Amino acid sequence: MTSTASVNRTTAGVLFGVTSSVAFGAGGPFAKALIAAGFSPLQAVWLRLVGTVVVLVALCLVLRRPGQLATMGRHKWPIVAYGLVAVAACQVLYFVAASRLPIGIAILLEFTGPVLVVGWEKLVRHAHVSRESAIGVAVAMAGLAVVVQIWSGVHLDAVGLAAGLGAGAGNATYFLLIDRLAGAVDPLTLTTGGMTVGMAVLTPLAGPWAAPWHILGSSVALGSHHLPGWTLAAFIVLISTILSYLTGAAAVQRLNAPVAAGLAYVEPASATIIAWIILGERLTPTQIAGGAIVLAGAFLAQRGIGHTTVTEADSARSILGTTVTTEALIP
Repeated sequence: MTSTASVNRTTAGVLFGVTSSVAFGAGGPFAKALIAAGFSPLQAVWLRLVGTVVVLVALCLVLRRPGQLATMGRHKWPIVAYGLVAVAACQVLYFVAASRLPIGIAILLEFTGPVLVVGWEKLVRHAHVSRESAIGVAVAMAGLAVVVQIWSGVHLDAVGLAAGLGAGAGNATYFLLIDRLAGAVDPLTLTTGGMTVGMAVLTPLAGPWAAPWHILGSSVALGSHHLPGWTLAAFIVLISTILSYLTGAAAVQRLNAPVAAGLAYVEPASATIIAWIILGERLTPTQIAGGAIVLAGAFLAQRGIGHTTVTEADSARSILGTTVTTEALIP
């Protein structure tokens, strides 16, 4: 490959990666608007899962990869755990947090996932934890204290904070399950199976038959603007999910893992900026500084997890517990 071609490939990879992170981060304000209009967080998540499962099943049928059902059968319990915790619980908790907190803070809480993985490795598995990871944990926790301004008493919604940290635990579960299933279950099979489990589990809890479906045909407030509800739902599924998956996969195809993983940290920043532009949500300068510290710590902690290879598509999708990589989607 010529030097010029290599540069073009890298540039394209960075553009794809940034597009993926921005598209995924943009979903929060649209989901929050649907919840404010009358959907419960459970119903909003169920709606997202249904749309995504339809697309993933269609991809499976188009790709016609043999042995997918057999693979799901052999690894059914890890896939069920993935669907229950990393998909259903993580998504619901994030949507609850986003409905009660500024989007930027909700997504920052979810990005504590890599930090929790380090804690699990050290405290539960008694595994060696690198110095870089230990420093990352300390930095992230300090940043989190700044975000919630713990010195003045926590003024943020307690339920929202708990839900955000719970989403971070779901994020951590995602990393641990990916590590366990690496090389045994391909990402498309895992994602399709996990999201189908999540959708099935949430169906009786979300009660979609009682959801306010008329909202999809009504005008919904999105900040100072009003849009048909169905356009918000379509954005969440098509842009914040499908476009984000595909561009993330294209980024991984063109970049090495550390660079691609680093691009995932564009997502919290973009989510915060988009929420500010669309919803008028503003973070204080102190919270913005704390957020930067949290991301720096989480990034260090993630890099130090030596046995887990995390691509940008994996990392960015981990916020809502889903993953699609290059091998699964792009030949």
